[in-house]
Amino acid sequence: MAVKLILLSVIILACVLCNKLSHRLGIPMLLAFIALGMFFGSDGPGKIVFENYRLAETVCSVALIFIMFYGGFGTSWQEARPVAPQAAVLSTLGVIVTAALTGIFCRCVLKTGWAESMLIGSVLGSTDAASVFSILRSKKLSLKYGTSSLLEMESGSNDPCAYMLTVIVLSVMNGTGSAGAIAYMVFAQAVYGAALGVLIALGALWVLRHFRFATDGFDAAFVLAAAVLAYALPAAIGGNGYLSVYLLGIILGNRKFPRRKSLIHFFDGLTGLMQMLIFFLLGLLAFPSQMPAILLPSLLIALFLTLVARPAAVFLLLAPFHAKLSQKLVVSWAGLRGAASIVFAIMATVDPAYTKHDVFHIAFCVVLFSIALQGSLLPLVARRSGLLDEEGNVLKTFSDYAGEAEVQFFRLEVEKGHSWAGKRVRDIAFPPDTMLALLERNGEILAPRGNTEIQAGDKLVMSAPEYQDDTLIHLEELEIGSHHAWCGKSLSSLPLGEGELVVLIRRGEKTLIPKGGVTLRAGDMLVIHSQRE
Repeated sequence: MAVKLILLSVIILACVLCNKLSHRLGIPMLLAFIALGMFFGSDGPGKIVFENYRLAETVCSVALIFIMFYGGFGTSWQEARPVAPQAAVLSTLGVIVTAALTGIFCRCVLKTGWAESMLIGSVLGSTDAASVFSILRSKKLSLKYGTSSLLEMESGSNDPCAYMLTVIVLSVMNGTGSAGAIAYMVFAQAVYGAALGVLIALGALWVLRHFRFATDGFDAAFVLAAAVLAYALPAAIGGNGYLSVYLLGIILGNRKFPRRKSLIHFFDGLTGLMQMLIFFLLGLLAFPSQMPAILLPSLLIALFLTLVARPAAVFLLLAPFHAKLSQKLVVSWAGLRGAASIVFAIMATVDPAYTKHDVFHIAFCVVLFSIALQGSLLPLVARRSGLLDEEGNVLKTFSDYAGEAEVQFFRLEVEKGHSWAGKRVRDIAFPPDTMLALLERNGEILAPRGNTEIQAGDKLVMSAPEYQDDTLIHLEELEIGSHHAWCGKSLSSLPLGEGELVVLIRRGEKTLIPKGGVTLRAGDMLVIHSQRE
């Protein structure tokens, strides 16, 4: 047991280090996770034998739930609304056109059966949200004409359609796909998935707004459970769980409720861990020794997808929207394949339907090609096409940008005799880049105006720009015991080192702003800032 835990911790640490290294080298981080999985796999130096496709499908499907949820949760609807029709068309008809063209190519060129050809096309029909998000953010690619929002929304919402196509093709291959059954399946996937996603989202939103959790962090656990329920409930009755989860994320991510910022940080970290898990596990599951046999067909499929199928779907479907040529080119190139394609390939592998070809390794090789070539060259393609917006900020594409607003608030209490007491707001010389945002007087909240007079006892809430370079801030806590040398001494007499400053004192339930005349007591907790080199 201990050896397995050590190995697990080493793998996670290696993934984290690969993330940092890939960012510096300009390599998509997801490619690094796959390579790490292959390194530890049975054909690599790690020699970990793992061939359990059913377990991999279960684990990856659960991980995909949280990736899909955060794809919706991180979408800024305000930014995405102008391009929502284009994104909706690409995430539905675009997937169908891409899958159909790829299937026809496999049938006519690679001579696979029609059912297998359409299965390969369906598996590879959607683009990968994790890859697109990663490249847009890490490379700070802000694109003109709302293209960043278009790519982000399309890649986050097209997996449900690819999943539905895969399920339909597998049902046909199993002999259960009659016309009536397929029609009902499409209805159930779309209607049940959408309806339950919206209902669960509205219920979860009501709870988050009206219910106070007894313990900090339980709101994150609640949303985690809501995401799992949003997938499982529709899936249990034939609905599209991924569509439901995505809608849950969209609704919660664009509504205000308490402690929303903590959820952003929680799911950001969780989604990163899920991406590591999926791509490492897929790399572990792959057998490089089996790839030479399917390398040429996979390369041909990847080239056709990149240069023909995806561009044809994009140019055809964006034509009615009068999209710019540069936008069509970048959207075509940004059709990266990723985790969902390989997860759906695993689903096809464990299905009873018989296939002559190794769908998993074909999808795996196509994804490797897509992330390595398309992902690495996407910044160059965007720059050469003239679509880069040098003045824009790609973070505005994501709803968690609001949670990272570059402003912070602090409270001041006006004591009797304070120089501000008795003055109007317009007559006070506030510190530079600060503003009086709120005034509390006798328990009543007042909106300050220029002629508002400050009175002794008022509590002022001030706003100021947030300090961004936190690498220079180093805070340490020091508890003052009854026998501590500083106990009973004033702050002004403390033998602090050069560059050290007491910035906060916690005394019981109270927080004190340090002043030279404050005398330290036993039990005080000092927060000390020490200057970093």
